[in-house]
Amino acid sequence: MDERKQPFPDFEGQPLLRGEYITAMAHLYRGELQRSLSWRLRLDTTTNWAIFTTAGILSFAFNRPEYAAQTLLAGMYANLLFLILEAQRFRFFDVFHSRLRMIEENFYGPLLRRDLTSPMVDWGLCVADDLFTPRFHLSLRQAIRSRLGRVYAPLFVALIAGWVLVVVLQRRAAGENWFEILAIGRVPGWVPALLVVGLFVYLLVCVTTAPPVPSLPEAYRTGGKRETAREVPDIDA
Repeated sequence: MDERKQPFPDFEGQPLLRGEYITAMAHLYRGELQRSLSWRLRLDTTTNWAIFTTAGILSFAFNRPEYAAQTLLAGMYANLLFLILEAQRFRFFDVFHSRLRMIEENFYGPLLRRDLTSPMVDWGLCVADDLFTPRFHLSLRQAIRSRLGRVYAPLFVALIAGWVLVVVLQRRAAGENWFEILAIGRVPGWVPALLVVGLFVYLLVCVTTAPPVPSLPEAYRTGGKRETAREVPDIDA
């Protein structure tokens, strides 16, 4: 008989033993933990870029006030780019971190307290569905608000404070009129003012209009009905 025509073993039809289930869950937890730590390191990298950039720009602006206007403005928008990049990374991090929390709360927690009743009855089905079709649990605005509150708000405050002290107050003390104070070379003063105001209005809108972050069970149970639950592209990129 040709061996190639023999049927494959029906592994799915075999009963799953308790020890095999626990072993599989342990390996799943380790894999998700490694992914979560990898994205955590990417978040820290972006944060370090923003901190070092802000410190360097402030130092340069106070040492060379004649170039402070364009330097501080460039620093604000550089931090905006870092913030958006970090927010997107935070959304990926949240995908794996949420799985970890589901496993910890519903598998390891009951094991440790010797009560095998999980707080969320259908947690296994929810995690399995998320493995088949990974989805973001946070929108970009929610992620921006989170990273802004944790890291970037002090950086933007430091930059705008430096902008006011070096550019506005020093030039005003030198006798320049309000039209000349904010000008950068041949660029009229209203352009930098509009860029600064527009930046902080955008940040304020993200903070005030972002929907509340859903609880972990809600994020899994709502599925694709929420804007925040669209499918994750290139999850391991």
